[in-house]
Amino acid sequence: MVSLQKTYSFTLNKEILNTGTQYFINKNINTDISSLLLKGFDLEGVDTKEVVEQIEAKKKSEKKLPTWFKTDKIYYPNKLNIEQTSSEITAHYKASLVNGKKLVDLTGGFGVDSYYFSKRFKEVLHFEINENLSKIATHNFKVLGQKNIFTFAEDGISFLEKTKDNFDCIFVDPSRRDNKKNKVFLLQDCAPNMQLVLPVLLKKSPTIIVKTSPLLDISKGIEELKKVVEIHVVAVNNDVKELLWIIKDKKTTTPLIRTINFSKHITEEFDFHLNEESNTNTEFSLPKKYLYEPNSAILKSGGFNSIATKLNLSKLHPNTHLYTNDELINFPGRSFIIKDIIPYNKKALKKILPENKANITTRNFPESVDQIRKKTKITDGGNTYLFFCTNINNEKIIIHSEKTT
Repeated sequence: MVSLQKTYSFTLNKEILNTGTQYFINKNINTDISSLLLKGFDLEGVDTKEVVEQIEAKKKSEKKLPTWFKTDKIYYPNKLNIEQTSSEITAHYKASLVNGKKLVDLTGGFGVDSYYFSKRFKEVLHFEINENLSKIATHNFKVLGQKNIFTFAEDGISFLEKTKDNFDCIFVDPSRRDNKKNKVFLLQDCAPNMQLVLPVLLKKSPTIIVKTSPLLDISKGIEELKKVVEIHVVAVNNDVKELLWIIKDKKTTTPLIRTINFSKHITEEFDFHLNEESNTNTEFSLPKKYLYEPNSAILKSGGFNSIATKLNLSKLHPNTHLYTNDELINFPGRSFIIKDIIPYNKKALKKILPENKANITTRNFPESVDQIRKKTKITDGGNTYLFFCTNINNEKIIIHSEKTT
């Protein structure tokens, strides 16, 4: 059991948590902030800025952090901290990857990841160098009833360099904001710089989990982080939210790449080893009966050949990441039945689009969706899906399709 607890030099404004203020916040959760400020309000013990900050941050938590949103007496930081924190669905996923006695969260922030790790570990150490944010997380952990999280408003790297303890897992989510609060994503621009601190981390734990921006190039990450055994590409509603890098101090021939896409009704998963991507023989063909578009996690992972081979699909072109076959399969992405294949010209389009309305996607095509809409005057929507792409014969074609049920 960790005995050291941080002594704070300040206290949060607990007046924000009184019944009257909390009632006002909840009552105005959907109120336009500008009109609220114009109207004005007077609450005892709190100023206008504090209340507005609570309303804005809580509103942003409604879908992203439903447990926090539904719990009384939660204290919120500014909305930027909520924007930067993991969602509950991604925090729950990363916690499912590990378990043990002790975990260190080096960049704890608002504490969502620590909260879910605490359900898989007997003890979680939450480090957050921002004293105010650390105090907020400490309060909320108590409100949420998680008694096995120990908070420290200090630099976690310095702690690891001094402590004699070892840990089952270390989690780190490097800050992706520079000194001017601009967004960054390259490893050397984030804090801490993982290339510099990894040797220290690996001396203290057999398993390191690093969360990075989805913008980070996977091959670049493997090259710089060195001992990567797994990479998890995590998407929510077809929007890639984060890359998780599992690092161990052991030899590995090739990392396992795991993709997962959470949506309202289903969870799509697809795994492959990196060396499979370059060693597999992909079949190419003209469009058949069905068309398949991989979800964003797979597209980010670069498993373009692996998915074709593992699911017995043909690819339309080496650089056209669309797939086809004659039998409908369960596919991690969108599936379509092909109605027609036409050359790219206005005359052909008019024949299949009497209402001039369709959903448009481009893959390996010289024009963007906006350019196509401007040129053809096709409006967005409806049940028709048009894929502007290049086939195996290097022809520019339009695949007229509808979603499978």
